Amino acid sequence: MDQGQQTMQDQLAASAEPAVPAPPTEPAPESAAGLSQSSSAPFDGVICFGGVDWWYHNRGHYDIQMMREFSDRTPVLYVNSIGMRTPKASEGRLFLRRIARKLKSLRQGRVRVRENFTVYSPATLPGGGRGKLASALARRALSAQVRRAARKCGITRPLVWVACPPGAAVLDDLSPVQIVYQRTDRFENFHGVDPQRIKGFDTALKAKADLVLFCSRELFDAEQDQCRDAAFIDHGVDYDRFEQAGLNPPARETDPADVVAIPHPRIGFIGGIDAHTFDPPLFVEVARLMPEAQFVLVGGCSLPEDWCTLANVHHLGRKPYDEVADYMAACDVLIMPWNQSDWIRACNPVKMKEYLAVGRPVVSTW
Repeated sequence: MDQGQQTMQDQLAASAEPAVPAPPTEPAPESAAGLSQSSSAPFDGVICFGGVDWWYHNRGHYDIQMMREFSDRTPVLYVNSIGMRTPKASEGRLFLRRIARKLKSLRQGRVRVRENFTVYSPATLPGGGRGKLASALARRALSAQVRRAARKCGITRPLVWVACPPGAAVLDDLSPVQIVYQRTDRFENFHGVDPQRIKGFDTALKAKADLVLFCSRELFDAEQDQCRDAAFIDHGVDYDRFEQAGLNPPARETDPADVVAIPHPRIGFIGGIDAHTFDPPLFVEVARLMPEAQFVLVGGCSLPEDWCTLANVHHLGRKPYDEVADYMAACDVLIMPWNQSDWIRACNPVKMKEYLAVGRPVVSTW
């Protein structure tokens, strides 16, 4: 490891937020960017190929949290997820929802959402294109769009942060000063992807990145030797936001409007309801066996519309990130009914820390 790589790891590792939030009486942790404010930084901004879409997903995700902290010190261009899989028309209504969601993000274009933090939705071919010619054209189009957006942000010597493996295809075109690969999950096990293609990106990124960051101890232990340099930095959490929401017990005057009429006890799940993470049969059986409890589901759902029709299960749909903590706090117990897939076995959900910060009892599969 050269001196530059060591400095980079030290800067990030020294400033990571703790796995368990500090009590509010302790000093707040240093900015997760950990960057010197002097002009000696080797890069003049960060281009992040995000793993999620700013306009759709929970903004508590690892990459968004880290970029928000970086933006306190240097310009950040957050590139909304360019996707790891190609939507399929056979998915029916889910396919249409995904296309509509993507078009909505594209219409946003390039938006400065806070000082030094710009979110950008480039036009890309789903899955990066099929075949050599399509892939090459998609790569050139993507890199040209990102370079142009970066210049608008004043970024000419970027640190490139990759949280979505297909971003590896355009790394050379961006002439990065340094590269960070965020190996948050076992991406090749994600539902619907081409596992060989994604694993190829993963292997290339581990070989090229100056630093690979893991937030899953299982992945870190298994893969750190495959990297030029690696570090384990756990998730942080917007502790004040979630802790404040949970200070009061669930009460009619503080509950969100669509929860008020739901009687107690309330058992809540807040997050994406998808077959590759959620365990529908387990959830339905638990809800069936507990008719005296009300189950509150908050989040987007990709399951069939009739997957659960029990009277004590309430589907409230997606909510803005700013309201998520209030929905957690409105519940008496919070649950994580995960399935037992390879994806779940290697993940470290930030949801757990959000649940804990709210202060409600947590029940999870293991």
